[in-house]
Amino acid sequence: MLERLPAFVPRVILIAVVGLLATGGLTYAAEQQLAAAPAPVVAPAPVQKRATLIVPDLRRQAFVFAKGQLQDAGFSWRVVGGVRGFAANVVVAQSPAAGVKVFDTGAPLIKLTLSRNRKYVQSGAPEDISPYRATPIQLADAPVATAPTTTTTPAPATTTTPAPAPAPAATTPAPATPAPAAATTTAAPEMAAAPAAPKARYPQARPAAFAAAGAPKEPLDEMPLVVRANALGKWLETHPKPTDANVRHWLYQNEWIVTGAKFGWWRGTDALKVLVAVDRRAEAVWGIGSKSEAAAARALTEVGARSQ
Repeated sequence: MLERLPAFVPRVILIAVVGLLATGGLTYAAEQQLAAAPAPVVAPAPVQKRATLIVPDLRRQAFVFAKGQLQDAGFSWRVVGGVRGFAANVVVAQSPAAGVKVFDTGAPLIKLTLSRNRKYVQSGAPEDISPYRATPIQLADAPVATAPTTTTTPAPATTTTPAPAPAPAATTPAPATPAPAAATTTAAPEMAAAPAAPKARYPQARPAAFAAAGAPKEPLDEMPLVVRANALGKWLETHPKPTDANVRHWLYQNEWIVTGAKFGWWRGTDALKVLVAVDRRAEAVWGIGSKSEAAAARALTEVGARSQ
């Protein structure tokens, strides 16, 4: 048995060596697979763009129209200077200027400077501040400050003058064959049809209920007061919640109708009667509106007396 031992030992060593080599190969292959696995790609978070508004041009407009335009566009306002916010006064300056792009912060504040309309009797309380909360102006066109960059002057490159290219051989082009003249025909003149005049959207014949000194004329491209009041009633039925946007719209329509009726615009009395009923409905639906109803009722008494 001792004689067979020397032959047995090399076989054991050979088997062990083969086993180690096989294990090392598997470990190396596993390491290669782990190293070759790509790293997960993380998608960048999407950038959310902020909503912006464009400041409208309010200059030379009656204050009642200017603030209505601001309310419709999503702005608030404040009257600055010595002239108060009466309906017939005229806007002479604004800040920010027209055309400026600002971020929609809720109700960005526009400051208005007015000029007094001395033909119009300024009665009642002026409206110098919007009836809803103003938010600050944030300019969307503000330039972004960047760090100064250091510039270096590159060294002049060495230029070599290329050898002149040989002049091309002069060739005489073959004369082009003139194309045959196309036969011309004279079309018979057609009678152009005269464009039809656009049909007015709203009635253009709107006699004033009474003359109000200094009051602006009723804009014929806007709906009549009584149509506006009826439209407000239909709008209220489809907007049962007093959100900020809904309240702004409702206040704007109330002011337009009441002010227009005081200016003597067409069918102001009928419009105020409808508006009083709409404001009562707003009280029932929204729980607010008593002040607007009272203002419409006072205007109805005043306008009704002047319209007789």
